[in-house]
Amino acid sequence: MRIGEIAAVVGVTTRAIRHYHHVGLLPEPERRPNGYRTYGVRDAVLLARVRRLTELGLGLEEVRDVLADDAGRDLAEVLEELDADLARQEEALRERRRRLAALRGSPPGAQGPVSPALAALLAEAPDSGSPSAALDREHLALLDTADAGGPELYAALGPLVADPAVLALYERLDALADAPVDDPRIPALAEALVAAVPDAVFDAVAGTAEVAAPGFARALLAEYAPAQAEVVRRVMEAFAQRARR
Repeated sequence: MRIGEIAAVVGVTTRAIRHYHHVGLLPEPERRPNGYRTYGVRDAVLLARVRRLTELGLGLEEVRDVLADDAGRDLAEVLEELDADLARQEEALRERRRRLAALRGSPPGAQGPVSPALAALLAEAPDSGSPSAALDREHLALLDTADAGGPELYAALGPLVADPAVLALYERLDALADAPVDDPRIPALAEALVAAVPDAVFDAVAGTAEVAAPGFARALLAEYAPAQAEVVRRVMEAFAQRARR
């Protein structure tokens, strides 16, 4: 994705992204030979976390501390201080406190702050060591931040999150991590994944044009190993054909 595409997906301005680069909050991505920055899905996930945290009222230095992996202040400490400050504010800040409470209750595996509806959905998901399942959770958090998710989508996904058959599909996708792109398991797995998505889920995401942009699709596929990416590409193509009907 180019800077304008990632800005549209996450819902921030290109000026904000450049500022985050300038202050070291968002790492500079690699540049193409023509000088343009190239962003991936993980860049979008990190940018989405920055947006959520700033919306909760944290300053950029506090956001930096929250995002630090091995240094900085503890997230719970930062949020406790913010909660104490918000408690002294007027009625206009009550919505911010509600969102803060949702953040503090986010389940394990959520990629940073998420909406209460997504937090409730992820809370129903069983513990899983599947890398593919973890990547899907990241994508859901990105949709959530880009306002491309919502209660309808999460309600439609509800029956799937703890379905053993769906967990088995993730495991089949994980098994292709080191497989060649012409592995014979690819077509059957792609068909099974398409069949596993209910009409309600498809209808709920059919209008998310920003996330379906070509730049985002390329970045998403780049997150997977070649054989896994071929499975996901076939699933995306099947959905695109369905949308054109």
